[in-house]
Amino acid sequence: ETCRNPLIKNTHPHNRTQPCKAATMVRIVLLLAAMATTTAAFSSSFMPRSAISTVSNGSGMTMKIFDWKRRQADETELNNVEDTVWTFDNIRAAPGARKRKNRKGRGIAAGQGATCGFGMRGQKSRSGRPTRPGFEGGQQPLYRRLPKFVGRPMGPGHSKKMYNIIKLESLNTVAAGTTCNFDSLFDSKAITKSKHVMQKVVVGKDDFTAKDITVQAHAFTKTAREAIEANGGKCELLKRTTGEVLVEA
Repeated sequence: ETCRNPLIKNTHPHNRTQPCKAATMVRIVLLLAAMATTTAAFSSSFMPRSAISTVSNGSGMTMKIFDWKRRQADETELNNVEDTVWTFDNIRAAPGARKRKNRKGRGIAAGQGATCGFGMRGQKSRSGRPTRPGFEGGQQPLYRRLPKFVGRPMGPGHSKKMYNIIKLESLNTVAAGTTCNFDSLFDSKAITKSKHVMQKVVVGKDDFTAKDITVQAHAFTKTAREAIEANGGKCELLKRTTGEVLVEA
């Protein structure tokens, strides 16, 4: 066979096959080199630069170091969890846990430059807040779709104390010089309702005629206290939790 490559001159008839074999070997070598370069480029494009640097501890567990300041640091002692005493000067975040802040508007190379990710047109690309909080484009917002909470607010300053009402005319049957409270009045059937824990003495429609009595309750209105003291009586406040007498009102 004769070599048909025009770049190779066949001067001697006995040497016509040797240049053709040499050209074939050159082609094979170039093809292998191209394949090796393509494989290296393909693997490097999908593998991060920081994947080369790893940290291992005594248990055989390895982890990647994404912080470039710690890639070359010797952290063998810190990775030995069993023998390390953790203090405020050696404790630190795990590698890759703290991400750097994304700086917008610092050039198009950063990926968030120029329009900073807000686009070039539209309401949301303008300066200032485009819509009010809770606005959903005109549809019924969530805070209006949900039902209102019906009931007493339980926050500070909104809790209301509920009392059993004791009217002054209920005390007219109490003997002079005795002490009365809600229990004694309930036992004598002067009061028939017991709905709440605390009791409050208020002025009723009828006149208050009892004299020289001691009334114990959790609260007194101003007019009720004045009426009891005007007839020679005394008012004693009770503690809400234990029912003990606190001070004389």
